[in-house]
Amino acid sequence: QVQLVESGGGLVQAGGSLRLSCAASGRTFSRYAMGWFRQAPGKEREFVAAINWSDGSSYADSVKGRFTISRDNAKSTVYLQMNSLKPEDTAVYYCAQYSGIYYYTGVQNLYWGQGTQVTVSS
Repeated sequence: QVQLVESGGGLVQAGGSLRLSCAASGRTFSRYAMGWFRQAPGKEREFVAAINWSDGSSYADSVKGRFTISRDNAKSTVYLQMNSLKPEDTAVYYCAQYSGIYYYTGVQNLYWGQGTQVTVSS
């Protein structure tokens, strides 16, 4: 079965950086799009970024220019480099694997990791 294990969250001051990692197992990693979502307290889970099988990517407007998603198929790992962090980026960040080679911004029909907390202090 699909397993996704996130790491790299933590506490950082505003303006700082963090790099999240997500190690995937269970099926051929390169065949599937990967994404990052986040959920703040009292809010719905929202799309952050996604990357497809050919390294095409998409970002939420709120993180565009600050976050970068990448993947290493040899390591079955997807990354999220987060720069210029803001207090409003505080959330639990979830790694997701799509059911095919293309991504979308909805939360349906995805495999999820357990989440990693990112807290940005002002």
